[in-house]
Amino acid sequence: MSTHINSMLCLGDSYTIGESVPLHAGFPYQTIQLLRKKGFHFHAPEIVAQTGWTSFELADHILNHQLETSYDFVTLLIGVNNQYRGLPIKGFENDFEFLLKKAIHFAGGNSNKCVVLSIPDWSVTPFASKRSIGNASKEIDDFNLICQNFASKHQCHFINITAQTRLAKNDTSLLAGDQLHYSAKSHAVWANELANTIEKRLAK
Repeated sequence: MSTHINSMLCLGDSYTIGESVPLHAGFPYQTIQLLRKKGFHFHAPEIVAQTGWTSFELADHILNHQLETSYDFVTLLIGVNNQYRGLPIKGFENDFEFLLKKAIHFAGGNSNKCVVLSIPDWSVTPFASKRSIGNASKEIDDFNLICQNFASKHQCHFINITAQTRLAKNDTSLLAGDQLHYSAKSHAVWANELANTIEKRLAK
């Protein structure tokens, strides 16, 4: 039996770091726990994410900080702050492809070990109801189409978690205490999807 211990790098923003939930309740840590329970050996996830980061800020951090040369799996979830700040979608398109290519590089050049998660829809939250949000939901769909198209172009996995996040409109248990970010219950759904994707890759 292999004694190799797998590693996972998670790139993103508040949704990856698990804003407003304990660190172990965010989807990266829940994913590792699920995989360990199935008998796979994993280090704790390395999380490169910060609340408020846009795609440009994530890229800037990656370029200016030393990470490991390679990881067994890499996840990417970014874009909500580009949309929230009203930044041009064209700029996001360029940033996202750069970030995805970096993710593939971190995965040892193996795109099958990269997983893109779609951007949650914050516009359904109570936080959003106090603001003039315009077509935020439609814009998030537009950003996600870019994420999905580049994932397909570079043969990476794509997991759509957006539909699940929209259920929070009628189920506040899916939201964290700040009524903007998502609860451990939501992160568990994302983690299950991610763990299943990684398990299939490990089983090959």
